[in-house]
Amino acid sequence: MSGFIRKMAIDGYVVNLEIPELTECAKLLRYISNNVNQMARQMNSGGAVYPGEAHDICIKQDETNRLFGEILEQLSRLK
Repeated sequence: MSGFIRKMAIDGYVVNLEIPELTECAKLLRYISNNVNQMARQMNSGGAVYPGEAHDICIKQDETNRLFGEILEQLSRLK
């Protein structure tokens, strides 16, 4: 909160970015973290992890990396 107040006092404006890819990235990160957590619990209890589950997480991670790349490109175009 103090950072926001300082920014407003110095510059007088705040830029609010609307980036739809950011919402998608957050959704994918939640999906990935939930699956990794479930896999860790299963492994800690002596269970096996199926290769398909790990492959699915890798695919979602690649999608997340692509979306973050798009976000960074959008932000780099801002002046």
